[in-house]
Amino acid sequence: MEFILFRFFALLSVAFIVSNAAVSSEDYWKSVLPNTPMPKSISELLPSPAAGGVIDKVSCDKPYGDKKYCAFAAGVITDRYAQNADYGSGNTDYGSGNKRYDSSASSSKIDGVFYFLQKDLQQGTNMNIHFTKFTTPTPFMPRNLADSIPFSSKKLPEILIKFSVKQNTLASKIMKRTVDECEAPANKGEEKYCATSLENMIDFTTSKLGKKVSAVSTDVEKESKLQKYTILGIKKLGEKTVVCHKENYAYAVFYCHNLNNVEAFAVSLVGNDGSKTRAAVICHLNTSSWNPKHIAFQVLHVKPGSSVSVCHFLERGSVLWVS
Repeated sequence: MEFILFRFFALLSVAFIVSNAAVSSEDYWKSVLPNTPMPKSISELLPSPAAGGVIDKVSCDKPYGDKKYCAFAAGVITDRYAQNADYGSGNTDYGSGNKRYDSSASSSKIDGVFYFLQKDLQQGTNMNIHFTKFTTPTPFMPRNLADSIPFSSKKLPEILIKFSVKQNTLASKIMKRTVDECEAPANKGEEKYCATSLENMIDFTTSKLGKKVSAVSTDVEKESKLQKYTILGIKKLGEKTVVCHKENYAYAVFYCHNLNNVEAFAVSLVGNDGSKTRAAVICHLNTSSWNPKHIAFQVLHVKPGSSVSVCHFLERGSVLWVS
């Protein structure tokens, strides 16, 4: 896999030296959102010693050097990650296989999203789910560096050269797909934005929700096999939301969009093996404008409508912002 950038290591090292003198991404969060705890899905991507991002020029100058440091220091996507089934086919976070029905609730995991009806979002409901740990190693870059790197389909050949990625490889196709997805028109009634730095994500979110926000992610205590989970508790978070999904790219890029006609929840669950999970859930309250062929309707055996509320867990690594 070619997500190894010889020249980029030196550039990134210089950028981190400069950024240490300026405001770090973490400090920017604290200055703008002093009362908002940072979720694990974000803190794990901070390129700092606390997150494991130690700059080691000697090891990182060598392809496939000390991955413990390089994966954070330079946004290296290793072979192990690139060959993961999730990588090439979207975020298949809640199970494996293409179709799975739960016997105790109207729910199903299809194409990486675990769908269920809002009537089943209640304490005591059992659902068969496969929660996996968030394994994406690519970190945020400082905004000054991220803003200096092209992020455009017109500039894709230049981007691939910068990251030493050959044309017509899995890596190039993944990067192209991410850029194309970011450039595609937004759905009707929503705004979208691809944040190439944590600072940019904060700015977009606060421009939509203000600075009094909560940031929630799905937290997995430990990776588990497919098993029955029981809902222990449900907390309604709000109706004005922005959701940011982690994209597959050479460094941390988040696809953010504000959602309308939704309710957001934090749900605590416990598995048969005793493992606990705190999951973010989005319920779409009015599905009348959805495509009747949407996979959620097929697996839940319902039709679009103003009274049909479809819910899903937020995939690992994503962030739910609530006003």
